[in-house]
Amino acid sequence: MQRRLVNSKTNKLTPVVFSDIIGQEQVKQRLLSEAQSGKVPHALMLCGKEGSGALPLAIAFAQYLLCSGKNPEPAGLSMFGDVEPAAPLNHACGKCNSCLMAEKLQHPDLHFAFPIFKRKSGKPNFCEDFLTEWNETVLQNPYFGYAEWMQAIGADNQQLVIYVEESDAIAKKLSLKSSQGGYKVYVIWLPEKMHESCANKLLKLLEEPPAQTVFLLVSERPDLVIQTIRSRTQMIEVPPLSQNDIETALVERHSILQAEAKRIAHSAGGSMTAALRCITDNSEEEQFFESFVSLMRLSYMRKVKEMKLWSEQVATMGRERQKAFLVYCQHMVRENFMYNFHRAELNYMNEQESQFAVKFAPFINERNVIGIMQELSLAQRDIEQNANAKIVFFDFALKMIVLIKNR
Repeated sequence: MQRRLVNSKTNKLTPVVFSDIIGQEQVKQRLLSEAQSGKVPHALMLCGKEGSGALPLAIAFAQYLLCSGKNPEPAGLSMFGDVEPAAPLNHACGKCNSCLMAEKLQHPDLHFAFPIFKRKSGKPNFCEDFLTEWNETVLQNPYFGYAEWMQAIGADNQQLVIYVEESDAIAKKLSLKSSQGGYKVYVIWLPEKMHESCANKLLKLLEEPPAQTVFLLVSERPDLVIQTIRSRTQMIEVPPLSQNDIETALVERHSILQAEAKRIAHSAGGSMTAALRCITDNSEEEQFFESFVSLMRLSYMRKVKEMKLWSEQVATMGRERQKAFLVYCQHMVRENFMYNFHRAELNYMNEQESQFAVKFAPFINERNVIGIMQELSLAQRDIEQNANAKIVFFDFALKMIVLIKNR
């Protein structure tokens, strides 16, 4: 079970507001400038890798738009009798009814769509059915990732999708008049997981939404979002977090010792999600590490029978975890290749991975690194296209016998 992530100093769950966003000052200022100019685009897509903070930014911006008390205080008189205009407020007031509702993700004009799985076959599948789990997950840790979301909803080996029925639910919610007389905001997390039929049905709504409606799409892989959706949104890049920002957050919010926080922040590679996994339950990453090490050793020793058993074991993971494992393998190949340059600042491995790299890194070099990465990409493509997992992984394992020997 995923451990609850709370502020270690206050031991409370905290709302997702701009003041709690880690780093990303330039993106914050851009969003605030859009709002304060009164020209908020009707569709924004925040594009950032997992753990960059794109989702917390979207939710904080939604609360800012919905806030009814963010207007500056009336101008007052200075000590010389001159009128002093108040500076614009750079965050939601946190006191009005809109803020109080938004902080709990219960504002009637704030809506969410996100990938889900089919709980009941043959019946419509709506995000609304998973809203309790969504709210709890966001409020416990807004820097959660896809793996944490799967665990939160008990998806196991299911593939998560934003189903076609959701487009009708979105249109229905936005057809209603704003409850508070202001904006209506729809946050869509991972639009790349949207079924193509759903995406196509949303095109007209994205292009011409009802008055004062704002779509905030949060994508980790904008290249996988269909072009017609991308063309109807204003895209904002959310860069990886700096090592210093992650380190500071670990120390101040989670009471991690400075030296340990520095090590974790460096290995996180700009992802707060990866950093938090290091201090909570990282059993999946440990399993991926063990599977990777096992394959490399079996390939080196050419134990074909054991490699077949290995591929059958990996095939039981389920499609989403298989894809995550292949991404992890690419990470390990890349990091071990870089390890050979003896530049510690260029490596992003944890302590266990670094110890393995001492002996393994020489096996990943200029003669085979491209070939290995290409085979991993092909395996990932085949898994995404629902090919037989046993065949895909066994085929990859056999090719590793040749590649790993190419020193």
